[in-house]
Amino acid sequence: MRQRVFELRNAVLRQFAATLAISCLLVLTGAGGALAQSGTPAPADQGKAAAQPADAAKDAAQNQRRTDEFAEAAQVINGPAGNPECVWLGRRVVRLMWRDDLDTAFRHLDLYDRFGCPGGHIQAAFRCLTRFGGQIDPKVAETLDSRVHACWINPAAQPQQAAAAAASQPAAPAANAQPQPAASPSPAASPSPAPAK
Repeated sequence: MRQRVFELRNAVLRQFAATLAISCLLVLTGAGGALAQSGTPAPADQGKAAAQPADAAKDAAQNQRRTDEFAEAAQVINGPAGNPECVWLGRRVVRLMWRDDLDTAFRHLDLYDRFGCPGGHIQAAFRCLTRFGGQIDPKVAETLDSRVHACWINPAAQPQQAAAAAASQPAAPAANAQPQPAASPSPAASPSPAPAK
């Protein structure tokens, strides 16, 4: 009986030793391959390593700019439209509407509403953005983003050309010194009746 136990024990130990030897061999083979590959980096790898700190600095600058924009919106806008979640979602909805991606814009608008953000602010910001349509370069994303942010902060903003023209028009009649007839008021639009259901 004892002999069978010793034989069983020896068989188990031999099997364990063989398994351990094979495992060590596989680990050493894998480590040798890894050491062979980790020699001096190629010039392309050095370029990638140099680009990573530049990308990290660019990302940090972009994150700081976003943080500053959210802080500016919170200071300028009173109420929920100045909350960071409303600013982020609202500007995104306006940008998507401008790019005619209405399906995605409506999905974001649902989220915007769930956060309790005012829908009227999106309407005013989009109205402002349409006034600046000629000044937005579709090939440069930064012009659209900056204009959307400016319209979010101040939905009553006017384009520079129109504001300059409006400011110069009152000065022109004063130089002519001819009295102009008063403009007649335009008729008020009557509300249309609601369709019958």
